[in-house]
Amino acid sequence: MKNKMKKYFFIDGSNLYAAQYELFGPEKYLDFSRLIKELQKKIKTKFDKIYFYASYSPKPKKPTKRQKLYLKNEALFYRNVKKTKNVVFFKGYRSKTSGKEKGVDVKLAADLISFAFLNKYDVIYLFSGDADFLQALFNIRRFCRDKEIFILCLQNKIMYKGAFHFKTYIVDFDRAKIKFHKNQKIKIIKVRRKNITVF
Repeated sequence: MKNKMKKYFFIDGSNLYAAQYELFGPEKYLDFSRLIKELQKKIKTKFDKIYFYASYSPKPKKPTKRQKLYLKNEALFYRNVKKTKNVVFFKGYRSKTSGKEKGVDVKLAADLISFAFLNKYDVIYLFSGDADFLQALFNIRRFCRDKEIFILCLQNKIMYKGAFHFKTYIVDFDRAKIKFHKNQKIKIIKVRRKNITVF
């Protein structure tokens, strides 16, 4: 009897947070556990392990009201993520001088590739709108040909380049008019906002 296929979900958490904040603003945020349930139902799969990579924004010495709202929303969202079953949360850091995120993208790309070579998964789902990760996916496809690869992203941060090479699921909350090329492997997942956001 064939062993059950291992399905791992890798999430560019900072990219996901920025996309959802752009969509919902400071008064709401994605309920991460509901998002996972919705995705599993829509794409008819079950994630065995979820790896989430992100960093917290630095707090200014004298934050504005807008910055305070952002930081509060970010903290609530990441707390929600950490409470979700099967999630491994990798926390990167921010440069003290530039405030830019450090260590997160490299760690995510390294795990994508090393886990493939170690045969930890059979199917990989990557949630990101950042095309920088394509080289990691190309290497997996080249050297670990038995691995299935899928991309997921939100409607406002789409990895269009990746959709030419890998099946891509786009989560659409607004019935947005998402335009794409006939050669792109895109499937739209429609989700109702009220079912998946927290006030």
